[in-house]
Amino acid sequence: MPELVANPDFSWQVFYSDYVKTYIERDVRKLTQVADEDSFYKFMTVCAAMTGQMLNLSSLAKDVGISEPTAKRWLSILKTSGIVYILKPYSNNAISRAVKTPKLHFLDIGLAAYLTRWLTPETLLSGAMSGHFFESFVIGEILKSYANAGLEVDLYHLRDGHQKEIDLLIYENNTLYPIEIKSTAEPDPKDIKNFAMLDKIKNVNIGEGGVICLARELLPLKGQHKIIPLWAV
Repeated sequence: MPELVANPDFSWQVFYSDYVKTYIERDVRKLTQVADEDSFYKFMTVCAAMTGQMLNLSSLAKDVGISEPTAKRWLSILKTSGIVYILKPYSNNAISRAVKTPKLHFLDIGLAAYLTRWLTPETLLSGAMSGHFFESFVIGEILKSYANAGLEVDLYHLRDGHQKEIDLLIYENNTLYPIEIKSTAEPDPKDIKNFAMLDKIKNVNIGEGGVICLARELLPLKGQHKIIPLWAV
């Protein structure tokens, strides 16, 4: 937001406190008739704590103390409002027992950090959720890059029955571009070993991908795949 950028003394916690209050009072209560504002706030907080992870609607509802249909409806509200993004699972008959569960990503990591009380750069960088926050941040930046160019994009994640996973698949023109997301400055070729899962897929091209990370330069990694610095997203 402009004031947060232009004024370094502006309290980001005050900003997000006001933002959440306005969002719940104006958009949620008036437009969707959510009566229990405290439970909805708790729902947002639990969703923030799940960012970058597999979406378990039953567990989400249980943690908040609401029914699963209510959780589904409230999640739809967050999705429609642009608060969260549901990353679809990629499935193909060639992938052994591909998991069909989507992943939940908060699109504003500042808001997710405020809700979960991860309030310092140090905890965001090295805390237990740092990898999840970074993954969600990258997904959000990719979505914004396409939106700013006036384009739509099909994004997926892939996990098989053996817990092998590819964080992101970008699908364009019958081509899958595989991406791993790592909050490191020195990715290793082993970070893309799961890209081999795609070798079994027929009738779909596999394009160049790589590891989006904190490296400073765009560099080769292995084969056609590259080390992709965050600034290049």
